[in-house]
Amino acid sequence: MTLQAGSRLGAYEILAPLGAGGMGEVYRAKDARLGRDVAIKVLPSATAADPDRRARFEQEARSASALNHPNILTIYDIGEYGGTIYIAMELVEGRTLRELLASGEPLPTRKLLDVGVQTADGLAKAHASGIVHRDLKPENLMISRDGFVKILDFGLAKLTEPVSQAASVLPTAVAAPTQPGTVMGTAGYMSPEQASGHPVDFRSDQFTLGAILYEMAAGQKAFQRKTGAETLVAIIREEPQPLSQLAPKAPAPVRWIVERCLAKDPEERYASTKDLARDLRSLRDHLTETSVSGALQAAEPVKAPRRGWVVPAIAAILIGAAAGALIHARLGRKPAPAPKFQQLTFQRGQILSARFAPDGQTIVYSGAWEGRPPEIFTARSDGPESRALGLPGATVLSVSSAGEIAVSLNRHFVVGYEATGTLARVPLAGGAPREILDSAQAADWSPDGKNLAVCRVVGNKSRLEYPIGKVIYETAGWLDQVRMSPDGKLLAFVDSPQRGNNNGHVKIVDTEGKLRLDGPFSSGASPLAWSPRGDEVWFGGINALALDGKVRPVWISPNAAVFDRSRDGRALVNEAVARREIVGFPRTGPPRNLTALNWSFPTAISADAETVLFYEQIVEPPGVYVRKFDGSPAVRLGDGEGYGFSPDGKWVVTVRIPERHAIVLVPIGAGEPKTIEMGNLTCQWAAWFPDDRRILVNGNEPGHGSRLYVQDIAGGKPRPISPEGVTVVGGNGISPDGRSIVGRGPDGRMTIYPAEPGAAEARPVPGLNPDELPIRWTADGRSIYVTHLSALPGIITVVDVATGGRKEWKRFEPPDPSGVEQAGPAVIAPDGSAYVYSYRRTLGDLFLATGLK
Repeated sequence: MTLQAGSRLGAYEILAPLGAGGMGEVYRAKDARLGRDVAIKVLPSATAADPDRRARFEQEARSASALNHPNILTIYDIGEYGGTIYIAMELVEGRTLRELLASGEPLPTRKLLDVGVQTADGLAKAHASGIVHRDLKPENLMISRDGFVKILDFGLAKLTEPVSQAASVLPTAVAAPTQPGTVMGTAGYMSPEQASGHPVDFRSDQFTLGAILYEMAAGQKAFQRKTGAETLVAIIREEPQPLSQLAPKAPAPVRWIVERCLAKDPEERYASTKDLARDLRSLRDHLTETSVSGALQAAEPVKAPRRGWVVPAIAAILIGAAAGALIHARLGRKPAPAPKFQQLTFQRGQILSARFAPDGQTIVYSGAWEGRPPEIFTARSDGPESRALGLPGATVLSVSSAGEIAVSLNRHFVVGYEATGTLARVPLAGGAPREILDSAQAADWSPDGKNLAVCRVVGNKSRLEYPIGKVIYETAGWLDQVRMSPDGKLLAFVDSPQRGNNNGHVKIVDTEGKLRLDGPFSSGASPLAWSPRGDEVWFGGINALALDGKVRPVWISPNAAVFDRSRDGRALVNEAVARREIVGFPRTGPPRNLTALNWSFPTAISADAETVLFYEQIVEPPGVYVRKFDGSPAVRLGDGEGYGFSPDGKWVVTVRIPERHAIVLVPIGAGEPKTIEMGNLTCQWAAWFPDDRRILVNGNEPGHGSRLYVQDIAGGKPRPISPEGVTVVGGNGISPDGRSIVGRGPDGRMTIYPAEPGAAEARPVPGLNPDELPIRWTADGRSIYVTHLSALPGIITVVDVATGGRKEWKRFEPPDPSGVEQAGPAVIAPDGSAYVYSYRRTLGDLFLATGLK
C-alpha cells in the first residue's frame, strides 16, 4: 500500500515517502500531538495478513523500544489504523553508510573508526539486553548530518534472553525460536553460523560488523560472489582477501580488529561486544596522525593474553625505540634498554593529575571517568586496581613527605584553561579535608611538608606565593603548574601571557623571587616535574630543561606528559589525546558538526548568521578559518587567532602569535591584509566596534594589569578606556550601540564600562553568578547572554542588565560526555537566530614508566 501526502495514520500526517525495503515502507510524517517530524514505517498491505511477517514487524518495534541508546534509532510508538500496522520512530536527517560507500573508495581511517565505535556501542547495549540484530548492513546504519550513527531496522532481531519490563518503552515479548535451518539476514553480511542456519548469538553481529569495517577500509565487500548462494558458501568456507593487500595504509590495529571479528569460529571473536567497542574507541582516541597514515602497518599483533588495549601511541613509540636500538647497534654502541610502561588506569576519561606518595609505590591520581566529576584515587605499582578516597569533586595538587595531600575542591574554570578552587589538605589515609585558601590555581608542598607554594589571582595580577601570603612573583597573565625542587631552593612554574591560554614559558625562581631562568615556550598546559637530583625540570613532549637553559628530548611523544618523578627515577606518564569540536545550530535546519581540524575554537558568527569564525590552535602555524553553517569546506584566511567580523562582513580582526603586539585585518574575499602595530601592548582579545572604524582591544602593557583599549583602524597608539584589572571574558562584550562594554572588573564582578571614559559610570551587572561568562549582548541591547564553562549540560541564560532578571535560552551537551571537561565557549549570532558551541574532550591513560632518562 502506498500512502499519499496528506493522508493520516492516527495522529500522524504523511508528508512524503522516504524509502522501502523488505520489512516495510517508510514515510516522513508529522506528529500532530507533539508537532515534530517523525519517520513512519508501515507493513505492506500485501503481507499484513501473514502472521509471521506481522509478528516480525511488531518484534522490530518491541526489540528496539526496549533499548535506550544514542546510537540506536528511538521508537516512539507502535499502532494500527484502518488495518495498517505502523511504527513511529525518530527521523534522522543524513545518509546511510551504503550511500557513503557508493563511490567504492575506502573511508578515511578516523571516519571508519568513528562509525565503528558508535555502531559497536549501540550493539553492545542491545547485546547486554539479550537482543541480537541479525540483519546489520550498511543500509541499516544511518549517519546523521552531525556525524552521529544510528542503527536501524531491528526487524530480524532475536531475543536471546528476556528483557526487563522496567527498561522497556513498549511491552517486550520473547520471539518464537527460529526453526533450525532457516537462513535470515542479508547475504554478504551474515556470519558463518547464520549462513549455515545454525543458532546465533551476539558474536554473529560482531562478524557482521567486521565485514562492514572491512568494506569501509578496503572499498569493497569482504564476501562478494556472483550469486547469493556462492556468497554464503564463501562466508562459511573462505577467507576474504587480506586487508594488508587491499588497504596497505590501514593501521595494523584496524586489521587486527577486523580479523578477530571475521573469525569463522565464534569462540575466537570478542567475549563481549563491549570489549570490541572499547578496542575500537581506544584505537580511535589514541591513534596519532602518524599511525593513521600507516606507520604501524609493519607491526604484527601480540598473541599473548592481555588486559585491555595496548595503547597504539605507546606501541608506535616502542617501534621508534627499537629503530633507535638498531642504529646504535650498527654504530657499534650498546643500545640503552628500552623504557617500560605499566598501565595504571583502564577507564574512559581524563587524568587530571598524579603524584607519588612518600613510599614510592603508592600513586595518588585524579581521574574523571565516563563523564562523572573528578575523584581522587590511589593505585599501587604492583597491581592494576584503583581505590577511590571518597572525595568526589576533588583534584590532587601535591602529596607531602608526611603523607598529606593538597587538594583543590570545587574546581571550576574561570576562563579558557584557567581553573580555580578551594585549596585544602587531607590525610592520605583518608579523612575530611581542611580548607585553607580560596581561589587557588596550583600548589606544591615544600620537601619537609611544612609549607605550600601556591599560584592564585589577586586583583588584576596572578601571584606565586611561598609560603602562602609572601608574594615572590606576579604577572598580568596567568601562572600555573608550580613545582618545588627536591632541595626546596627553587620553584618552577608556567607563566602564560594570556589569561586562560595554556601556552606559556617555563620559568624558575628561587624562594626569594629572584628569576633564575626564563625558559622555553611550553604548549598545552604541560605539567612540570623535577628530576630526583633537582638538576632538570621535565615538561611536555617529553623534554628536560637544565638549569643552564639547555633542553634535551627525553621521549618523543606529542601526547605524553610527566606528572611526577620518584626518588628512584620512575615517572608517572599521562598519554592523552585532546580534541576541540564545534557544533553549529543554524537559523534553519538540523545541527551540524563544523569542526575543521582537531582544535576548532569559535569566536564569532557573521551578521547574516551564515558564517562561523574560528581558529585552529593545535596546528603549525595556528590559523584563522571561516566556515558556513551548511557544512561547506572551511577556508583558511591566515595565521594567528581570529576574534571578530567587521560590521560589513568583509574583514576579520586577527592577532599575530605568539608575540601578540600587532592586529592584522584580514579580508574574507580578495584583498591584502592590513597590519596595525600596537607597540609593546600585548593583545589578549579584540573585537570590532559597530561604527566600523575602531577596534576594542583587551590587553596589557609590560608591568601593568589587563585593561580595555580602543584602537583606531587608521592607526595610532591604542587608548586605554578602563582601569587596570579589567578583562573581557567570553565573546563580544560590545553593546549594539557601541556605547557600553561588559567585562570582569578587578573585583571579579561582571561590570558594564562606558566605551568613552567619563561618558557614564561603570556599573555591575546584577543577577550574575561569579563564574558565569558573558557571550554577547542581545540585539535590543537590554540583556546579555551568559553561560558557565564548567557545567554539563551547558546552559545559556539571558540576563537583563538593569534588573538582573534571568531566563534560560538554550541547553547543549555533547552526546558522549566522557573526557569532556568544558562545554563552551558558546557563540551567538548578532540577531540571536543561530549559535554554535564548542567543547574540548581529553581522553588519557596513566602509565608508570621505568627507564626514562
